[in-house]
Amino acid sequence: MSKKNRSGVVYSTNPDFNYQADEQPPAETLPPAQQNLKIWLVKLGGNKVVTAVREFIGSEADLAELGKQLKAACGSGGSAKDDEILIQGDHRDKVLAWLTNKGYKSKKAGG
Repeated sequence: MSKKNRSGVVYSTNPDFNYQADEQPPAETLPPAQQNLKIWLVKLGGNKVVTAVREFIGSEADLAELGKQLKAACGSGGSAKDDEILIQGDHRDKVLAWLTNKGYKSKKAGG
């Protein structure tokens, strides 16, 4: 999201040219009862697994805050970016219990 999408505009010889970005307003964060989160187990190379929480609807700041709280609850590291929260290790049960306790609609997904 940090890279600017300039729609192919490289250079303009027009001195009055002003680039108009088609930026959308930041997403409004839904309340926990309206969120429908999916909890996945993702296997990475080297026999490592991470717990992924996906389909969060809201701002990046709220996603980062939720990720911070989940990492603290699981006692593990991870990251929150690109509209998903990654927590190192298999913590699906802890994450599901924590989210339902806080009022989020969530369920395990995947095979």
